[in-house]
Amino acid sequence: MEIDKNQLLRFTTAGSVDDGKSTLIGRLLYDSKAIFEDQLESVENTSRKKGHEGIDLALFTDGLRDEREQGITIDVAYRYFTTPKRKFIIADTPGHIQYTRNMVTGASTANAALILIDARHGVIEQTKRHAFIASLLQIPHIIVCINKMDLVDYSEEVYENIVSQFEGFSSKLIVKDIQFLPISALNGDNVVNRSTNMDWYQGPPLLHALETMHIGSDINKIDARFPVQTVLRPQREGFIDYRGYAGRVASGIFRKGDEVVVMPSGFSSKIKSIDTMEGAMDEVFAPMSVSITLEDDIDISRGDMIVKQNNQPKALQEFDAMLCWFNTSAAKPRAKYTIVHTSNEQKAMIKDVIYKIDVNTYARQEEDNTLNMNDIARITIRTTRPLMVDEYRDNRITGSFILIEDSTHETVAAGMIV
Repeated sequence: MEIDKNQLLRFTTAGSVDDGKSTLIGRLLYDSKAIFEDQLESVENTSRKKGHEGIDLALFTDGLRDEREQGITIDVAYRYFTTPKRKFIIADTPGHIQYTRNMVTGASTANAALILIDARHGVIEQTKRHAFIASLLQIPHIIVCINKMDLVDYSEEVYENIVSQFEGFSSKLIVKDIQFLPISALNGDNVVNRSTNMDWYQGPPLLHALETMHIGSDINKIDARFPVQTVLRPQREGFIDYRGYAGRVASGIFRKGDEVVVMPSGFSSKIKSIDTMEGAMDEVFAPMSVSITLEDDIDISRGDMIVKQNNQPKALQEFDAMLCWFNTSAAKPRAKYTIVHTSNEQKAMIKDVIYKIDVNTYARQEEDNTLNMNDIARITIRTTRPLMVDEYRDNRITGSFILIEDSTHETVAAGMIV
């Protein structure tokens, strides 16, 4: 199977504190020669000052001063790198329980999640929590990296034990694709290069697995959804009557001549033309940014959605969602927030907290309905006007939203529509 060289793979890392997430990413960047000379020099200097014999690979991602001083990851660190086969964006997320919201943020757009497990400790509560969040966010691919194999004498028995522990609880989760990899991030075993210490492992090293991962089918190509971001009226020579609806295709495929419906108004028309930065096109798909013109003059504005005649999202004013609360202040009962769903913004209210989930045991807590920071709960939300929604499991773009506190303009929660 041929991989598109320009195809972008986003992946996130998750694991307990000191499982070696930042070291793994440092090793990945270092061994794939994706480090600039000045970065390398700076990290070498910092490593020397800290008294390390070699390079502290974790410093390539831990950019905050507190992170370097404490030796932990606090914020989500994004790193971009490229190989001859593919482009990558890495979200290095914190392992601490108090940073669950940071993991949700970093993982929300990921194609894959790398879950790290310390070979000495095996599957712990943190592992289950991270696997649950990856499943909740419908990340299509999970690679379980069993790290620090050098500290257990590269034992195949230890590796197989951890694999069966993980499979024991992951059968309850909704995950399409799980792979397992024995690695040593510190020594570079099975990260970029195949390990000579684990000849019992026949699979590919991590970088090869990431480069060849099939992500083409991760995007929903069936449900055509085009949220309108702005209306283009150039009013200049050659474009006097041009009225284009610009935005990014959320999912599906749009073709010139397609019969479409504008929601929420319900007016129908045909696609007259599709324009992009590269010129006019007959066919576009997610996640391309385009401008669509229609054959009929319809009143369309930001927040409306262009969809296919025979495949429409639900227009709902009240719906259930899984919500992760981000803010340090608890959610106020029946308070008004601004909901941002695709390009649509309006007022919304958390009508009911149905249950909270203990992310360590997956147990439902129905008695406590106070939403505090990092809580994940099933809630009912009500909006002032209907939103055009799909279930999150079918469409990660039209099935997700954020809530904003009007007085502070802070993003207080992220939700997945169920």
